[in-house]
Amino acid sequence: MSRVIEVVDYDSGWIAAFEEEAAILTVVFGQRVIDVHHIGSTAVPGLDAKPIIDILVVLDHTDDINSFDRAMEDIGYRVRGECLDATIPGTPGRFYFTKETNGVRSHHVHVYAKGHWEICDKLAFRDYLRAHSDEATAYGELKRRIAALHRFDNIGYMQAKDGFVKSTLQEARRWYQLNNC
Repeated sequence: MSRVIEVVDYDSGWIAAFEEEAAILTVVFGQRVIDVHHIGSTAVPGLDAKPIIDILVVLDHTDDINSFDRAMEDIGYRVRGECLDATIPGTPGRFYFTKETNGVRSHHVHVYAKGHWEICDKLAFRDYLRAHSDEATAYGELKRRIAALHRFDNIGYMQAKDGFVKSTLQEARRWYQLNNC
C-alpha cells in the first residue's frame, strides 16, 4: 500500500524533533557540515503540515556524498540519491535521504554543497511563510484540501500544490533578497 497523505495541525514538538535529528546528522557529516536548517512546513510555526521533518544540510562539497551512505543507513535513512529519474525529478546536486519511524515516513534530509542555488530558495520560502502568516494559513488550508483529494497519491498531492509553491516562491525570493542579502 502507498503512503497515506495526511496534513495535521501544527505541532510545536516538531522543533525539538528537528533539533534532535540535526545533532545526529551533524555527527554523521562531521567537519564537512557548514549549516543544518529546519525547512518545509514543519519549520513554520502555526502551519498545518504533513508530520515529516524536512532538514537541509549544507556541506563544503558533495563530491564524495556516497561516502556517507553507510552512516545514513546506520541511523535509519534510505539513500535516494538525486532522484533524477523520479516521476517528479529531483534537482541535480540535491542528495535526498528518507527515514521512517514505526513504519511511517518521519524525516526527509536534503543535502547540498555550499552555494547550490536551491538552498536560498528553501530558506526564502520558509522565512517568507514565517513572516507572512496569511500566506502560511492559505498554504495550510490548500494542503488540507488536496491531501483529502490525494490521500494515497503523493505525486497528485505535489502537483496540486505546485502552482501555489511556485507563485509564493517568486514573491519569497524578492522578499528574501530585500531582507537577507
